[in-house]
Amino acid sequence: MRTSVAIPVSVLVCFAVGLTASYFQNESLALWYPILNRSVYSPPNIVFPIVWSILYLLMGISVGLVIGSKHPQRGRVVAIFIVQLVLNFLWSILFFNQRNPLLGLIDIVLLDMAVLLYMVCSYKVNRASMYLFLPYIVWLVIATYLNGYIFMNN
Repeated sequence: MRTSVAIPVSVLVCFAVGLTASYFQNESLALWYPILNRSVYSPPNIVFPIVWSILYLLMGISVGLVIGSKHPQRGRVVAIFIVQLVLNFLWSILFFNQRNPLLGLIDIVLLDMAVLLYMVCSYKVNRASMYLFLPYIVWLVIATYLNGYIFMNN
């Protein structure tokens, strides 16, 4: 697939996953999340949709660059991307919909590992792909801490 097609399609897929995941969060965000004992380092709620919009855009561009390449490892890298995207989606269900910080924590740690693996493997296919994931892994480290804090203190 040409990069000029792969990037917009990939961005749309990432936003569709994010939008669908947000559907599973709405009730818990209104009723459950506000009553949790959260870290003093928890950002204000308005930060989350802004950051995730930027991250989904960067994720889509990243995998679009991989899909558009002719590198023999691109299929493997795309498969790793799909695994991390599924784990990303599942976190919303486990943490918010199921209101289970432990399962959310297990999922997000697996997500961290999948994202790091994607970054290492995508670097060999297209260096820019890896760099586009740097904000994502930084955000995930913060999110992992916040999830762990909620698990330990609620």
